Amino acid sequence: MAFRPMAFLRDHWQLIALTVAVFALWSTPLVLPLKLLVVFFHELSHGLAAILTGGSIESLSVNFQQGGEAWTRGGSRFLILTAGYLGSLLIGAGLLIAALRGRADRMVLSGLGVLMLVVMLLYVRDVTALLICGATGAALIAAGRFLSAQWCDLILRVIGLSSLIYVPYDIFDDTLRRASLRSDARMLAEEVGGTTMIWGALWLIISLVVIFWCMRRVLGRDSNIHFRR
Repeated sequence: MAFRPMAFLRDHWQLIALTVAVFALWSTPLVLPLKLLVVFFHELSHGLAAILTGGSIESLSVNFQQGGEAWTRGGSRFLILTAGYLGSLLIGAGLLIAALRGRADRMVLSGLGVLMLVVMLLYVRDVTALLICGATGAALIAAGRFLSAQWCDLILRVIGLSSLIYVPYDIFDDTLRRASLRSDARMLAEEVGGTTMIWGALWLIISLVVIFWCMRRVLGRDSNIHFRR
């Protein structure tokens, strides 16, 4: 079937508008909470990889400079270090697909908030991270409880899109543009072999493939995306 630009714009204008808005506001304080949430996904992904490979989480941290730390014990170092960027990307893709394809927007948003609070209680030790996780988790739960399904759907879309935008940029910035940083790729190169830029380039390619797959799934020719009440 031939590509029809006008039909595509008509069916998917909301998602296109949200993407443009996130890009336009990317360097403003308005997007900072979204960036911090993606950093939380990044550190949580390290921790989940540790647990799934037989290790444990010692502590997780996020700060207002968009940095974070995950202290783990045991598990596969290769998978733990690889999971940060790619895991947070998959979480974002999953939230976007849930918003565009599912009907449980309020439940998903509230569940995300509960997850943040549980992680905070179990693994967060410093005041800044407690503030970020506590405030964000409470806000997500409140949104899922008091906002309409339409607004919850919008919030999930914005979170998912922010992750899809932030992760590849972060990979490029941390591992290719500033390869001297002590990033996940740098540590992986030291412990497994290769170079920071090789691992960064591989993760960047994988992230772009995931984004392409996600966009194909949510913007397929049979999808008719609309805000639900």
